Amino acid sequence: MIPLSRIRPSDRNVRKTKNGQTLEQLADNILAYDILQNIVVEPVKKPRGHFAVVAGDRRYAAAHILVGRGDWKADRDIPALVVNGTGQHLSAISLAENFQREAMSAADECLGFQTIIVDEGGDAATIAKRFGIKKRFVDGRLRLASLAAPIFAALAEGKMTLEVAEAYASTDNQDKQLRVFETYGVGNHGYGSGPDAIRRQIAMGSMRGDDPVALLVTEPAYVDAGGRIERDLFTEKADDRWIDPEIADRLAGALLEAEAVRLAEDSGLAWIRPIASTDTWSARGDLYIVNLPPAPPTEDEAARLEAIATELETIETEMEDESLSDERYAELEASYDRLVEERDALSDRPPMLPDDWKSEVGCFLKLDRSGQMVLDSQYYSEKQLRIERDEDGTITGAFEEGSARRSFDKPAPRPEAVAPGGKPISQRLFDELAVQRRDILAANLIGNPGLALDYALFAMADKSVGYRQYGTTIEAKGPQDPNVGELPVSRAREVIAQAKDELDAGWTGHKTDVERFEAFRALDDDAKAAWLAFVVAMSLEAKPTCDARQNPLQNRVAQILDIDVASWWRPTAVNYFLGVNKAALLTVLTEIGGAALSSRYAASKKAEIAENCEKLFSGNAIVEADVRERALAWVPNTMLFLEAAAAAPLEGGVDDLDDEDAGSEDADETGDAPFEDADDDATDPVDEEATIAA
Repeated sequence: MIPLSRIRPSDRNVRKTKNGQTLEQLADNILAYDILQNIVVEPVKKPRGHFAVVAGDRRYAAAHILVGRGDWKADRDIPALVVNGTGQHLSAISLAENFQREAMSAADECLGFQTIIVDEGGDAATIAKRFGIKKRFVDGRLRLASLAAPIFAALAEGKMTLEVAEAYASTDNQDKQLRVFETYGVGNHGYGSGPDAIRRQIAMGSMRGDDPVALLVTEPAYVDAGGRIERDLFTEKADDRWIDPEIADRLAGALLEAEAVRLAEDSGLAWIRPIASTDTWSARGDLYIVNLPPAPPTEDEAARLEAIATELETIETEMEDESLSDERYAELEASYDRLVEERDALSDRPPMLPDDWKSEVGCFLKLDRSGQMVLDSQYYSEKQLRIERDEDGTITGAFEEGSARRSFDKPAPRPEAVAPGGKPISQRLFDELAVQRRDILAANLIGNPGLALDYALFAMADKSVGYRQYGTTIEAKGPQDPNVGELPVSRAREVIAQAKDELDAGWTGHKTDVERFEAFRALDDDAKAAWLAFVVAMSLEAKPTCDARQNPLQNRVAQILDIDVASWWRPTAVNYFLGVNKAALLTVLTEIGGAALSSRYAASKKAEIAENCEKLFSGNAIVEADVRERALAWVPNTMLFLEAAAAAPLEGGVDDLDDEDAGSEDADETGDAPFEDADDDATDPVDEEATIAA
């Protein structure tokens, strides 16, 4: 035990850099538990009885921090191991003491903190103060300690990275953790299966803390209304999830409605429609865009524009003089730029809305990214409006006769674009399912090069391609998939990835086109056929147009392949059930198990029904054998490869609804259960019209 005042730093210590923040943490820890491990010192010649630090310089520095705070006295004894030797020997000791260390694993830290709380009855704040770390760090480790057992075991065994474990622990709901774990596992399946993808899947059905709706409502108002927040302890506060988004939507709706009423009275417009979104696309529906002419310039503005044009001509003439000095040319150039900027500002006229149109047009009240309510600059009308200008330039508006759009004139949606019960699904859900359905076809086509060749030759013969590369018009461009974001890893994607890995890609390493061509020619027929099938499979489009329809030719190919979609894809809460309304869920339950099954959930919330549907349709629910068999074979029309007659092109398509509209709980709002008689015979079909109404 040596007094701290008789110890000094040494040049022989190999640790030269120190982190001030971690030193403060170490000082707090030493204050709580004292110095638990000797520092290593050597005697110095002068002054006698003093020592220099060979190893343990961080403990020495942290002790001096405690002295500086007044927590310790300067002559406090600390434990030290005294060593003697040459300078080289002492430096080697310092290096060994610092180098031969292994950081504690995150799993061990989790269990350590948890044990302290259980044994001592403390809390995260107490532990944080004792170890000199942030409370949020302790909370994070305790959240990791409460991971579902298989996930924590993967972390403890080193099969899963800390980042992936933190993604699973972004929720404390172990059931949700395990559902995502079944798909993503330890998160090492490559692109699209890492921490970000896991977080997105866990966050489904919730709202981020920085969502414009959340910013508008504010956290205090949301919590006061009964809303719950699930903190992601491993990321910034913006990634906290509001797990009752319907409460936030209701509060935002009330704020937007009140502001829309006020603005409508002030503006004199026919209507102002509030939408809790930053985008008006999904709310436009059958409305016509009103293209307004720019307001004419005033007399003063017109005169100024004329003067600017004259000045610009004068400057251009002078700048053509080759004898101009560089200084004069620079002055003219600067003047020219200023005049052009002024001309452009005067020419950029705001749109002019004729007074006689105000009673016919309206606009949307939306949110900006910061959660502020703003009026959209675009006007819309239920009638098609026409601009008319008389000889004096006066602008008036006229209406196209018979141009009013009526929803009852809309053709019926296609069979693949409706949910059980007949209501159209949202465009986004159709797009997501179209991409997954295409993947299934591609995964099956890869295994049938002969059919892939027929498909490719027909497509190339039937379609004129306008681009020429390598002396031919033949090409197989990648598809332009709808923007649906990152989809979960699926069996089809895994088959495609495996097929790509198994391709003979040695020829691709050559530098020139000719060298790669000759190397490809040298492949055997099986290798070439595998490449052909893969290229054709990767060229498949998820859907042929911007609306909701299937490709009849692809459907025919799938029928030749006899694809059993149910063996490749199962509906889950995330990929299907939460995307349709409650009536559709009850309808499909009736199809599978009769009215007796659907009536069990008639009074439940949609989210609860969706979770139960996921269990039922994955075969994990305890039900009768025939019900289980029908559930395991069921897939929605959107995922089926329909017969050519059923998938023939029709007018119309999916409703232009956003995801919130598609998933609204109509029945919950009215309080009317669609199945009032729970004693109906299980085999009786539900009344379709009643279901849709509900």
